[in-house]
Parts: sequence; C-alpha cells; structure tokens
Amino acid sequence: MVFSSNIFLFLFLPVFLGLYYLTPFRHRSWVILIGSYAFYAWWRVDFLLLFVAVTLWNYIMGLGIHRAGVGSGAARKWVAIGVTGDLATLGYFKYANFGVDSLNSLLSSVGSQPLELAHIILPIGISFYIFQAISYVIDVYRGDTEATRRFVDFAAFIALFPQLIAGPVLRYKDLADQFADRTHTMEKFSEGAARFMQGFVKKVFIADSIAPLADHAFALADPTTSDAWLGALAYTAQLYFDFSGYSDMAIGLGLMMGFRFIENFNQPYISQSITEFWRRWHISLSTWLRDYLYIPLGGNRGSTFMTYRNLLLTMLLGGLWHGANWTFLLWGAWHGILLAFERALGVSGNPKGFRLSRWLFAFFCVVLGWVTFRATSLTEAFSFYGAMFTFDGAGLSADYLQGMRTLNVAILVLAYAVVAMMGLRDRLQRRGMTITQLGWRSFAMPMLLPLFALSVLKLSAESFSPFLYFQF
Repeated sequence: MVFSSNIFLFLFLPVFLGLYYLTPFRHRSWVILIGSYAFYAWWRVDFLLLFVAVTLWNYIMGLGIHRAGVGSGAARKWVAIGVTGDLATLGYFKYANFGVDSLNSLLSSVGSQPLELAHIILPIGISFYIFQAISYVIDVYRGDTEATRRFVDFAAFIALFPQLIAGPVLRYKDLADQFADRTHTMEKFSEGAARFMQGFVKKVFIADSIAPLADHAFALADPTTSDAWLGALAYTAQLYFDFSGYSDMAIGLGLMMGFRFIENFNQPYISQSITEFWRRWHISLSTWLRDYLYIPLGGNRGSTFMTYRNLLLTMLLGGLWHGANWTFLLWGAWHGILLAFERALGVSGNPKGFRLSRWLFAFFCVVLGWVTFRATSLTEAFSFYGAMFTFDGAGLSADYLQGMRTLNVAILVLAYAVVAMMGLRDRLQRRGMTITQLGWRSFAMPMLLPLFALSVLKLSAESFSPFLYFQF
C-alpha cells in the first residue's frame, strides 16, 4: 500500500484515524502497531515475519545492553551482536543478488561456470527500518536513550507506517518522549492535513507529470544532447518532488497522530556547494551517516588524509545503501570526492551570501550525479553522459518529441519555478526579510485544496503511483 493510492486515502487512513482517536491514549501504541503491520502486510504478508523478527532482535539487544551497563565491555559485545545481525539481514536481502551477479561476471570473464542462486526478493523499506534499529542499539549503548521496557512502544516506533517505507530515518531517542506523552489538537491535526496535501500534490501532480520526460529520455537508444539534458533536468526535478513529497506526507501523517518528526528536506537545489547540499537533502540520512558512520570512523579528528578517507568511505557506503548496483557506488564516490575537495578548499556549508557561479557549479554537479543514480548500469550512465556532452546541435530528436506532451513540459517549468520561489523565500529570510508563516499560508492554502482535489482525480485516472525511494 502507498500513500498515493485510493485504497489508502479513502479506506485505510480514515479507518485508522477513527480507531486511533477512539482508543484511550495508553493503548494507542497498539493501534499504531496493528495498523502499521496491516499497512506493511498489504504488500507481502510473509515479509511481515522478517519485520517482526528484526524488531524482537533489537528489542532484546537493547535490554541486554541495559543489563550489562551502558558503555561497559559486556554492553559492547551486545552492540556488536545486534549490529552484526542487522547488517547480515540487510546484506543478505539487499546485496546477495548483486554479489553473486558480480562474481558470476568475473567468473564468466575467465571462462568459469557461474554460480546459481535463487533470486532474492528485496523486502520493501528494509534499508530504513534496519538503520532505525541500528541507531537504537547504538544510542542505548552510548547512553543517549534508555532501553525501553515497553515492547509495544518500541515495536510501534519501528513499524510507524507514515515513515516505514521511505523515511525519514527516525531515531528512538527523538520519539521516546512523544510515545510517553504527546498532544493531540485540532491545530496540529490541521497542520498535518495541510502538510499531507502539500506532499500529495508534489508527488502526484508534479513528480508524476514530469516522470515521462525523464523515463523517455533514459529509454532512448541514441539521445541527442538536448534530449539528454532535458531528461536529466526532468529527473532532477522528479526525484526531488517525489521524495520530498513523500517526506511531507509522512510528516503530515505524524502530526495527525500527534507526533512531530524531523524535517527531511530544506530547499536542497539552492545549495551553493555539495557540502551545503547534504545539509539540505535527505537530512535524516545525512545526519545518520555522520553520527553512526563518519564520526565513528574518526571524522575529522585525524590527519587530513584520514578525514578525506572517512568522507569518501561514508559516501561510498551511503551510495551502496541506496541500492545494490555499481551505479550507486559511483554516485557515492562522486559526492565523496566533491566533499573532500570542498573541505580541502575550505568551502562553507552555510554561506552567508549568494553567488550565482557557485550555485550553478553545485547544481551542475548534482545533476551529473543524478544521471548515475537514475541509470540502470554503468554502461547506460556513461552512454548518457556521452550524449550530454556530444553537443551535436541537433535539438530534440523526433523520437523524444513523439512521446512528449505540452503538459509534461509545462509542469517541469512549474516545478523549477516552485524551486526558485522557495529558494528566494529562503534567501530573503536569511537576510532578515521575514515572510510570516501566516501570510504564506494565506497565499498557499486557497491553491492547495483545489490542487489536492485535482491530484486525487489524476491519481484515480492513473490508478497507481509508486514512490521512487521504495526501491531502497
């Protein structure tokens, strides 16, 4: 089940919220847990067993760390066992196919017989809930949060359906107090509903309308330079509105349930460096990688070489987290190298002013990276790069024009206009030129309701609208 579906909008969500608010507060974690398991089982019931097993495993690890004593040698063993089990689970389901296929390619190249392995299905959302589980056991060991003795609260946290499939990557220490006590007000519910509608419009009305431009460009056998650049720019906008739209819906649903999640995006396409980009894009993941990978590796506490190594390793593993493909490793390496260069040059991740040249270069680097992110293989990626920089001057090809609709292009222009407008708002606020939240809502809300209704009609006509980040 996905948020952008009629079954969710008109059946699951109203039934869940009705039961949730009719249930006394002390039992609402059970409603969240049962509802979230039903939400997940809608995809495949059998993988719900794996989900429950991961939850039980990490709950037991947390109790073991607590009994051993925070920070003790015995607790360190519990952490090692817990994290090893989590990574082994993720490694098997997400990377076994990739490893065997890579090994078979090597074996075939030397004339040996390839290995046979039954294709392993990737459980939906496994990257997200495994990372959340890992952060829990590490935080308990560090003493950043207490091991919860209420299993239902921990299980509800791991299963929390608004963020279950594609984040944000939440941490138990940030929600523990909210499970114990949170407010439910009409104002918070209304804020959540508006945020959900905003994300729904981003996903269905904008991202899905742009998708054909990107999909067609990457499917062309011989794209022109214009085809390739338009396709790359279309995918750049599609990915942002698709993923940030999901995050908006997740945050909105959380508010409707009384939870306040962290923000996951902050106008990333106005960044003037890759360092700033990663402070604005998929914030929950970038901070997770910083706190649980980059800093434990040594961060910037060692030599200059070690700092660059840590940056590169963090981004390589971050790329691999996104998918079992060499393209994601290359994408991670690209960002890791850029981050290392920026650190060497002393580039600030929080610039005070705005310089067009820096923004253009940063955006250019981001777009180039998204090509590798979107491509299904390195061969396809390099072929697409070749088209982007051939400069044949032929304009858009007949094949590309044949599958293009004026509405798709108009929505693409609208998408970048929204990015520019929100970026301008951000810069004005940084200069102290305040745009009041009330004034912004009075401008946006009259447009939001009809756009949401139009998006629902569009969804009903198309019947299915998967999110790009579901594959991770």
